Amino acid sequence: MLTQETVSRLKSEIAGQVRFDESMSLHTSFHIGGPADALVVPADREDVRKVLRIAWEEKTPLTVVGNGSNLLVRDKGIRGIVLKLGNALKHWEQNDGRFVFGSGVSLAQCCRIIGDAGYTGMEFAVGIPGSLGGAVYMNAGAYDGEMKDAVVSVQVMTRSGEVKTLSRDDLHFAYRHSALQDSDVIVLEAELMVKPGDKAAIQAKMDDFSQRRISKQPLDVPSAGSTFKRPEGRFVGQMVEESGLKGFRIGGAEVSVKHAGFIVNVDHATASDVLQLIEYIQKKILENYNVQLIPEVLVLGEV
Repeated sequence: MLTQETVSRLKSEIAGQVRFDESMSLHTSFHIGGPADALVVPADREDVRKVLRIAWEEKTPLTVVGNGSNLLVRDKGIRGIVLKLGNALKHWEQNDGRFVFGSGVSLAQCCRIIGDAGYTGMEFAVGIPGSLGGAVYMNAGAYDGEMKDAVVSVQVMTRSGEVKTLSRDDLHFAYRHSALQDSDVIVLEAELMVKPGDKAAIQAKMDDFSQRRISKQPLDVPSAGSTFKRPEGRFVGQMVEESGLKGFRIGGAEVSVKHAGFIVNVDHATASDVLQLIEYIQKKILENYNVQLIPEVLVLGEV
């Protein structure tokens, strides 16, 4: 729980939104999650610095999230302060083929801005939910591209409030991974480098990718996207479906009948329902294929 001093400082020092005992189900695409002691949506990077200072000086746990599109929050919620960047830091600027976006800009908006300006290289991300900061953090990708293909540098803030610039090489991108996951820095903005292209061709490609997602993925029900990372040489959805698990349900969590690589919230699912279903799927796939599935969904919160 928060001390009275922490509560008082958050109320008096933060210009952005501060909410106490806030249900994280309101801040995840899964619509699942217990309460955060305090949820802060910063007004600007100075607010970010202030939250870091308060958390440090008051010895309060701090959790940083984007817009919750790849997140499962446990039912007991998150202790301390949750800093939500997905609704903040939405600035952007362009200099020819170089674009700088704040970490809170949605990935879909980044794609539209770049495409409308006549540049190619980000079409793959048009249907990926989430913020740019989260996409860089996990090296999000789809179809024929990944974030590592476009990122030039990332500006971050350390827990001491220092602002640093990290190059692409510093980020050590790998499949659904970056060095950001092994550090405690906060992504403020990212610089992307793309190439000139034909607007009509760019739009056609984005339309194609968007239509594929609509036709194949369960976008009409709450989920956190693909549940598992893709094992080399295998397709998760195919293995899960062949194992007879399509439509299998634990509590309100279900293996999607539209795409077996997704777990969906069909009836007020709890985090416990989802975690049990993840473990069950892992067990069956290990038995049937000797493949260990690794969750792509980030799990946070009190155990």
